[in-house]
Amino acid sequence: MENQPPYAPGAPALSLKLDDQLCFALYSATNALKKMYRPMLDRLGLTYPQYLVMMVLWERDGLTVSEIGDKLFLDSATLTPLLKRLEAHGLLTRKRAAEDERVVRVSLTAQGKALKADAASVPAEALGASGCTPDELTTLRDTLVRLRSDLMANG
Repeated sequence: MENQPPYAPGAPALSLKLDDQLCFALYSATNALKKMYRPMLDRLGLTYPQYLVMMVLWERDGLTVSEIGDKLFLDSATLTPLLKRLEAHGLLTRKRAAEDERVVRVSLTAQGKALKADAASVPAEALGASGCTPDELTTLRDTLVRLRSDLMANG
């Protein structure tokens, strides 16, 4: 019994069929989610990754690039161009820390702060488009957070 696989042979989790794959379900759901968000974010003048950065800063302004990257699971090579574009649009500023020039602190401008009010309807619109109840989405989110955590710990 000790050496038995955790799943029965032929179980969908072990299949090579595309529709049985968790990775494909997540990938295709993410693509559908981004497509659903696009018109809402176009109204704000943001791409989906830029929206994520703005949400992080609306939650806590004045973070370092590293702190934003940690929150979004992005490296600085991916994050820096996003921040440059947001800065060019007047939504944030980047400033090197006086105590350590390697550290760059990111702060919202008045325009970036004001955009939060315009974005306030996005979560409700997304909920409506999902066809799920708030409780269903909360359960799904919690399951995905646990999955991400487990995958990062074991991968």
